[in-house]
Amino acid sequence: MKKAIFSSLSVFMGVLLVSVATFADEARSGTAIHNFVLRDQDGLTRSLAGVESRAVVVVFLGTECPLAKLYSGRLQAMADEYNGERLTVLGIMSNQHDSVDNIGEYAEKHQLTFPLLKDVHNRVADQFEAERTPEAFLLDEERTVVYRGRIDDQFGVGTYRDEPRNHDLKDALDDLLAGRDIRTSRTEAVGCIIGREPKPKSSSAITFSNQIVRLFQQRCIDCHREGQVAPFALTDYDEVAGWAGMIEEVVREGRMPPWHAAAGHAEFANNCSLTVDEKELIFQWVAAGAPEGDPTEMPVMKQYPSEWLLPREPDVIIPVTKEPVQVPANGTVKYQYYSVDPGFTEDKWIQAAEVRPSNALVVHHVLVFARDRESKERGGGEEGGFLAAYVPGLIPQPYPAGMAKKIPANSELVFQMHYTPIGSATEDQSELALIFADREEITHQIVTSSATNRNFEIPPGDGNYEVSASSPRAQADVQLLTMMPHMHLRGKAFRYELQTPDGKRQTLLDVPAYDFNWQTSYRLAEPLTIEAGSQLFCTAHFDNSEDNPFNPDPGKTVRWGDQTWEEMMIGYFDLAVPIDGRKSVASALGGRADQLIARLDADGDGKISRKEVPTKWLAIFLLIDADRDGFVDAGELEAAARKQGRN
Repeated sequence: MKKAIFSSLSVFMGVLLVSVATFADEARSGTAIHNFVLRDQDGLTRSLAGVESRAVVVVFLGTECPLAKLYSGRLQAMADEYNGERLTVLGIMSNQHDSVDNIGEYAEKHQLTFPLLKDVHNRVADQFEAERTPEAFLLDEERTVVYRGRIDDQFGVGTYRDEPRNHDLKDALDDLLAGRDIRTSRTEAVGCIIGREPKPKSSSAITFSNQIVRLFQQRCIDCHREGQVAPFALTDYDEVAGWAGMIEEVVREGRMPPWHAAAGHAEFANNCSLTVDEKELIFQWVAAGAPEGDPTEMPVMKQYPSEWLLPREPDVIIPVTKEPVQVPANGTVKYQYYSVDPGFTEDKWIQAAEVRPSNALVVHHVLVFARDRESKERGGGEEGGFLAAYVPGLIPQPYPAGMAKKIPANSELVFQMHYTPIGSATEDQSELALIFADREEITHQIVTSSATNRNFEIPPGDGNYEVSASSPRAQADVQLLTMMPHMHLRGKAFRYELQTPDGKRQTLLDVPAYDFNWQTSYRLAEPLTIEAGSQLFCTAHFDNSEDNPFNPDPGKTVRWGDQTWEEMMIGYFDLAVPIDGRKSVASALGGRADQLIARLDADGDGKISRKEVPTKWLAIFLLIDADRDGFVDAGELEAAARKQGRN
């Protein structure tokens, strides 16, 4: 079975920067390539004419492009397998923002021994009509192009198969060396746009130093700055100019900024989407050649209080592991769970929390749970919630004044880590930072809860399979703060609705195009009061068809499971519950009976019908249904629990 997984690299670069090249009429099969002379990563002069091999692979690479990183090892293996008499691999570095030092570091990190040639002024890229990194060209003995396109089909726009289905470049090379006709001479290259030298128009009124950098400061640089999760900074003109074409493309296609909520429902404080006018500003700037403008017009750069995204230095920093975790170059890494004793001998109230990987490229997500040390449960948190989380693009914010999460005394912390390889062996040592709140100032405890459905079977080939879930009915007035839908690779759409005691429903959040790469926590602009008797309904749709490019196996029936090739249906949400000395916080969210009913009550009538019960639980249902009316309500569940306790 072929599986598909996502890496943090795919999250930021697979979605942000990876695109598909369109075919051009030029540089097609049969085009003769003229000699070029460039310097490699060691300062040595290399020329195409000096290569004596029967075949040459000229591949355009970039030091920051995710697919160039993922394919670097494969290109080295090809260079090693086909010795110098049969094949020479030449890496062409045409990005104007890739310095000689950057190229040397890239070669060392990925252990590349084939030449990486700095293409000053993009002359070689222009001769080949190259568009993307990585984009490969196979040349025969006459130095004529016989194949152009991708290396293989393992990686796509945000997709990652365990193994390629088509080895396009290798197959073309084997055909060439065997004297056969090339079976496929052209494929679509997937990757980042080559950052050619800009040719700014001096007459442009829109410049980086004036309008564009201000827009980036407002929308982008919380992540796109040195030391943060994004792969490059948007604060330096030379760097930004090299990515100008790519920026224009991902904005035009709606892949950046990463915001997936449909308009017309609740208002969100962390809405990072661009207006039509803001998008047009970027398009006009790129069309004008990405001019820098007058550097004296640059604004004062946005300042951050610390290296953390928190509003101040944290009170405590907790490493996830004592030693760095080794992440292999390739393959699938199952979810890892690590338990840490923070040494809290008294209750701790958390005003803000931030999880930070040391290597964001390999960390897809982190969930942190607080549990009793005596608990036998691993801490998956599917039915309840988590203490803190990390997903790319999540900007931690302090909770509203008077509100905090609680870590009970003598708790241990459980970290769920999802690592994804990036093509080179590396390591990570993530950390959790906490800012404490004063208990005397806390009026509301924040609890992460969920509407969850574990009982589904998505049929093979179904492109729009629906799964629904509801939360327990609120037993007291509470305030809704955030919503965070969670599915895996077959996730298609997700919707939250609020049902009030009178039965009316209101859509709060609609995500019509769910993206596993961006598990956004949608933070309401103002807390929303949920009156007693209300509950949240979540509806998810899954695409298990061949039309879903992320689908690991459209021929498989899919059920609940931790791994990304399985599925989950969880509608997380944060509630602020008033602290009342006469009642427990848990009582405001409903007891165990309410939670069980919420998990199985598909039609929202407040009780469980026979048809809503999984077959494996049917015998228990019949025992609990005391009045034999075909329904089980909270009273019958509680009565059964009391009877069980007496026995």
